[in-house]
Amino acid sequence: MTATKDAFFNPVKLSARDKASATDHTARAIIAAEAAAREKKTMKLKALRLEQPPAEEPVRPRKGGKRTTPGGGA
Repeated sequence: MTATKDAFFNPVKLSARDKASATDHTARAIIAAEAAAREKKTMKLKALRLEQPPAEEPVRPRKGGKRTTPGGGA
């Protein structure tokens, strides 16, 4: 097959509506793929977090001191 201009370029111009439709379809496909990847990552991280034993929070001693009342305490 010989390489001709008609083999590589479409001689018929696409309408603006067709171009917009193709762009919209492509953009929606990309967004859907990213959302699916994000959801998969979230579920994986959630499963890993649930596998870990619960962390005990350190008990912090209360600081002793005089309590003041708002407004001067009169």
